[in-house]
This record gives sequence, C-alpha cells and structure tokens, in this order.
Amino acid sequence: MKHLILLLCAFSFAQSPYAGYWQQEVDYVMNIHMDVETFRYSGTQQLTYTNHSPDTLSQVFYHLYFNAFQPGSDMDIRSRTIKDPDPRVGDRISKLNDDEIGFLHVSDLEQDGLAVAYEEEETVLVVELATPLLPGDSTVLDMVFEGQVPVQVRRSGRNNKEGVDLSMTQWYPKLVEYDKDGWHPNPYVGREFHGVWGDFDVSITIDRNFVIGGTGYLQNPKEVGHGYAKKVKKSKSKTLTWRFVAPMVHDFAWAADPDFIHDMILGPNDVELHFFYLNNPDILEKWKQLQGDTAKMLAFFNENIGEYPYKQYSVIQGGDGGMEYPMCTLITGEREYKSLFGVTAHELAHSWFHHLLGTNEAKYAWMDEGFTSFYDMLCESAILGTDEPYSSFYSRYYRLVNSGVEEPLTTHADRFQYNFAYGIASYSKGAVFLAQLGYIIGADNLRKTIKRYYEVFKFSHPTPNDFKRIAEKVSGMQLEWYLNDWVRTTNTIDYGVQQVEEKGQKTKITLGRIGNLPMPVEVYVETIDGSTFYYYIPLRMMLGEKSFFNQEVTKLSDWSWANPTYQFEIENPLADIKIIQLNPTGLKADVNPNNDIYMIE
Repeated sequence: MKHLILLLCAFSFAQSPYAGYWQQEVDYVMNIHMDVETFRYSGTQQLTYTNHSPDTLSQVFYHLYFNAFQPGSDMDIRSRTIKDPDPRVGDRISKLNDDEIGFLHVSDLEQDGLAVAYEEEETVLVVELATPLLPGDSTVLDMVFEGQVPVQVRRSGRNNKEGVDLSMTQWYPKLVEYDKDGWHPNPYVGREFHGVWGDFDVSITIDRNFVIGGTGYLQNPKEVGHGYAKKVKKSKSKTLTWRFVAPMVHDFAWAADPDFIHDMILGPNDVELHFFYLNNPDILEKWKQLQGDTAKMLAFFNENIGEYPYKQYSVIQGGDGGMEYPMCTLITGEREYKSLFGVTAHELAHSWFHHLLGTNEAKYAWMDEGFTSFYDMLCESAILGTDEPYSSFYSRYYRLVNSGVEEPLTTHADRFQYNFAYGIASYSKGAVFLAQLGYIIGADNLRKTIKRYYEVFKFSHPTPNDFKRIAEKVSGMQLEWYLNDWVRTTNTIDYGVQQVEEKGQKTKITLGRIGNLPMPVEVYVETIDGSTFYYYIPLRMMLGEKSFFNQEVTKLSDWSWANPTYQFEIENPLADIKIIQLNPTGLKADVNPNNDIYMIE
C-alpha cells in the first residue's frame, strides 16, 4: 500500500496546470471471476464518481468495448467498408460464432442505492441518474456485469496468434470522460481512447495455474506466488484471487497465461520492471536481453522527458502487436530483436505521452502517437546506435503528401477515410511536428519545452494549445501560425532558389515561397575554395528568432509570409560560389527538395 499512499500524497486532484482547469475523478473497486474454460467472466464494480466540473450532470455514460466484437457492429462494418482495412481485422468479426464473439452486459446498476435507468447502445451504456450530480459532489454507482472474451481480433481477446490465453484490455465497463468539451461517448471502432483519472482496486479470481501481469501493484504476492513471492500460502482451492491496486491511472489492463515466465529486475529509481513471456525457446534469449535494455529505456525517458512516477512497469507478451496501458504494455513477442526493442521503446514512451500526459487520443492522436514516435526513435538511436532517427518520419510524411489522401491532423481518429492516412498523419507527421519545432525554436528550447510541458501537465489532459503555449513561453516566439498550418490544414512547405545573379563583387539571391505553409529559412553557401557560410531568415510572424550556439550565422531581416519572394545579397562574387542550398539540416519538411539547391557549373 505504500506506493498508493505516496502517489496520492504527491498527486491530488487539487493541483491544476492553470487557473480554472478541472478534471473528473473516478475510483473503481472491482471483483472479477474468470472461467478459463468458457472465457466468460462476471464481476461487480463500485465506482465513486466525483464531479469537479461546474456543471450539474443528469446522465453518465460507460464504454462497453467488448460489444464491438460481434458481427454487424460498428467496428465490423467500418473494417469491411473502409478503403484499406487493417489486415488484423478485415472481415474476421463478421465470421465469429456465438462462442467466439465478445460481449459486455450490465445486469444491475444503482446510484447511491437507488435503481437507475440504463440502455445499451452497442459499445456505449447510456445511464439516466436517479439523482443529478451537482458540482463538487460525489456519487457511488454499483454495478453487476458479465462478459465474454472474444477470439483475439484487435488489441484484446483470447488465444492470440502466439498462444497467449488472455489479453484483457478494454474489458470492463469504463466511465466515459467528461471535460470542458462535454462527454466523449465515442463508439468503439478500433482506434483511440480518452479516460478519467482515478484509483483502481481490482481483484481477479482465476484458475490457480494462471500467471497474471498488468496495471498496478500486486497486494497479495504470498498468496499467489508465481515468481512474485518465494513463500506461498498453501491452498487446496482450484482458483486464486489476485488483487492489484493502481493509483492515479485512467485505465486498467492485464494478461494471463498458465505458461508465462515471470522475471523482474530493478530499473532506475528502484522501479520494478516485470517481464511476462511464454516459454518458447525461439524467444527466450531475446526476452532476457530486452530486460536490461528496458532499464536503459526508462533511464533515457526519465532524463529527456521527466521522471516516471510509479514504481512498477510490466512488459507482457500478448495482444496483436503493441499497445500501451498504464504501468504496462502488451506486445507480440516473436520478433527480431530490433523490432522487439522498438515496440517496447514505443509502448514505454507512451507512459509519458498518454498515460501521464493524458491527451484525448481520439481528437489529438498526433500528440500521443507522434510525440511517442519522436522519443522512441531518439531512444533507439541512443541505445542501439542507429543513425538519423528522424529520416523515416519525413519520408513517410512526403509519401502521404504525394498520395493525395492526406487529411488535417484535426480529423477525429475514427473519421479518417484511409487507415494509411491516419497512420502516417498521427505517427509520422506528428513526430515531424516536434522535429520541425526544434528547427524553428532550436533544439535546446525544444528539450526545455518538453520537460516543462511534462512538469506542468502530468496527470492532466493537455490540448494542442497547452503545448503551444509552453513552447511560446520557453522560446519567446509566437507559434500560433505553426500549430494552425501544420495541424489544422494540409498546407505544405516549399521554398526554392529562384534566381542567382552577379551584382558587382557581390551575389544577389532571390528565394521564393511556393507552398502555403510559411517557415523561417536557413541558407547554406559553399565557395569553390571550400569556405562555408550560413544565413538565417526569421519568419516575421514568429516575432522572435532562434539562437545559434557555437555556430557562425549571419542573421538577415525577417520574411513576411504575405511576400512570395525574398532577396538578399552575399559578399562573395558569383564566380567564387559553388553551392547555394536551402534547408541544409533537412528538418524543414520541404516537399520539393529539387528547387532547394543551386549549383554553379
């Protein structure tokens, strides 16, 4: 219990990132009984819901995610009608039999002892409160529910392709988030999430041979054993009850299998790093190697983002690829080592970007997936020594631009017309947002921005504007233009060298802005004798400029976005110039590099 007490003392709902901010609060107590023969489970849930909003609530909503895994569901229809379906889903849901589908049904629900009216709308439960919940008040919702674990299709399910029995994610009735934008009762079609911060106390009764790993701190290791404790209480019961407590999280996930190997090492700051994987000789050596590298990953993210506040994290073989949850991840484990490292680094980085900085993934997937991708590649580069961590993001972004199906990053995650467009936009274009921000404000200011962003907004629900304001305060620049054009439009960047002409003993250079997205411009000049010169043209809308450390740069007058051309002179005669190049670092996402270079023959 000490972990719970420490976190509750450190992070209370009284703290706010800024004046007027509020967020809702939930406390779950759940008791679950899992039948591993039928893959059905029953449970009770007592949920204490505190209304920190200024609004009186007469309704609440719950997510019932497992109802998506049925023929004819929104997820099934969406997968069969989208132009490029996820191959992990395809038409598989439409072919599930009654004993293979998933379901989650509520059989009883009371508010403070009074029966309430409720109705299932597929993956959403609509609840009419018996008593309206006033601002500042709390209410207790007692529920009885039952579920069936679907055959592994997407993220969650039973008997995944690598043989893990139970991947239990999105498995319980989960209260929908209510924030300043209102309720978010999104139907589940297989994409992103948004959750309410709170404490979980979850007891899972299951066949005694099964090993469980997941969210939270195990409270009874001596009763369950399985590598958690050397001394185990003897019992003739066919089942064991595992009790986990998770403070200040917005979801709870777990996985279970009778053949799990369970290893634990101490990582930085004495964080327990747990590993659960099958006894498959083809993967054992890789999963042993992964353990020390995971400790290095944790140290990297602690240093470059902010300290991980919990005292455990579990890497669990399961699911259908890689998916993040509080204090744990489920990943498929039969991979080449670089892939195993990469997916673990990505999901661990999500502990910061989504599980500590709890953005609404459905609305701002790029802040979650993009920021995570940016840091997991930096981590991989630092630990494995790979080069050019950003190059793949830029090349994928250019591929999206050239595809003709790009949509703005403001598009709701469920509404993208192509999975291809959603994936590249959220992951790669989101990562380029950060890399390019470093180009605009400077790498040092980017590092400071991320660290301050984490310190101010951890354990809250930041928005794009919250991040932008932190970057503005750190850099002293105005950045609304960047957030607007990069995120809310599909405008592209294209600057080119239009004309180079001799002017006495000097050279006059004319640059053009062809694309609609404005940017500061950097120009590299090399002469035939090998001398190099660097020029910096601030964008007037920034109302500020980047600092260059330990680099000789000539700062020119700023460039107004309304002017499509810009002229300047350099001291070198044209006959002495070998190369004039725009965007020498490659960090400005210029979609047409062909007009960036002027070479003197």
